[in-house]
Amino acid sequence: MGYIFNNLDEVWELLLQHMQMTLITLAIAVLLALPLSLLIYRYRWLNVPILGALGVFYTIPSLALIILFVPLLGLNAQSVIAAMVLYTQVILVRNLVVGLQAIPPAVMEAARGMGMTSWQRWWQVQVPLILPVFLAGLRLSAVVAIAIATIGAKFGAGGLGTLLFDGIAQAGRYDKIWAGAITVSVLAFAFNGALLTLQWAVNPTRKLYKSKGKVRQHLASATES
Repeated sequence: MGYIFNNLDEVWELLLQHMQMTLITLAIAVLLALPLSLLIYRYRWLNVPILGALGVFYTIPSLALIILFVPLLGLNAQSVIAAMVLYTQVILVRNLVVGLQAIPPAVMEAARGMGMTSWQRWWQVQVPLILPVFLAGLRLSAVVAIAIATIGAKFGAGGLGTLLFDGIAQAGRYDKIWAGAITVSVLAFAFNGALLTLQWAVNPTRKLYKSKGKVRQHLASATES
């Protein structure tokens, strides 16, 4: 901890680099995962080939996956981000597909019967129902991305992994190693906690119980009066 307090500017800069890589990765990953999931949901036969291919990429060690992108994108953060995006696809796509397929057909039929357009059914019915499942996948993806971004320091991407690798290279610099490990752990816990809170907040079941509680209170007050 002493190294962190004595070198706040350096640690803060590396933390910002790490967060930037993670946020860019999650943004690109979601933009790719959403159309893929809708495609699988519409054409069920694509489930096995697409998720199978993404699963194969997920089994490749992260270090090897980054190396595969180096000849194409260079020894920089772009190669690391590309590997992170590919790594998180299987998690996001699988969760989105599961969320979409879990929506009861009767709910969609009722929405059509009410005269809702495709966009209205998507935004007002499907999105609220799949949001908790999607956020669960995004939470796991964020933790995975933070871990891989740490390795990215070996490829000139910067980030908190720089402290770890510098500490290993400079024999005996356990203060740097501990500073990097602690800061990465805190960042992972922060992302996980924030997304877990958001997942809890948007859960339709919680809102339903809350509404029932208000109805009971209203009935109780009406009975007393």
